[in-house]
Amino acid sequence: MNNLKRTNSDDIDFINLVVLLDQDLAIRDGEDHNFYNQFNKIDKIKHVVVYYENNTAVGCGAFREKVSDTVEIKRMFVHPEYRKRGIAASVLKELEIWAAELNYSYTVLETGKKQPEAIALYQKQDYIIIPNYPPYEAVDNSVCMKKTL
Repeated sequence: MNNLKRTNSDDIDFINLVVLLDQDLAIRDGEDHNFYNQFNKIDKIKHVVVYYENNTAVGCGAFREKVSDTVEIKRMFVHPEYRKRGIAASVLKELEIWAAELNYSYTVLETGKKQPEAIALYQKQDYIIIPNYPPYEAVDNSVCMKKTL
């Protein structure tokens, strides 16, 4: 059975998936990892989605308010053994629905040029590339995107 759970950053399944995400990003980001990592703390995130397949947590994502009408998508991850099954798209859609329920109008996100699969996923879900927003405005490796809900 597959299902999505709305929770927060205290959820142990979310915490465990983020550990795997950070290990993956440390490899991809190389010496830039410490810069990015400072913006990816997971304490006090109120809006987290965890995806379960057969009662095993295999994917996650979250959002935080960026400005009054916009949330920033954070901590998107799917365990490597479960990729290419539409899980990330399901998590992202649930985050968007939740944000819309809370009367937000837009989502934004930052990903890296070294994550072409993430860029492709977001573009497939109607995100458009925008100028990099703070604190990524001077970071060549960053790609910022936006979607109207």
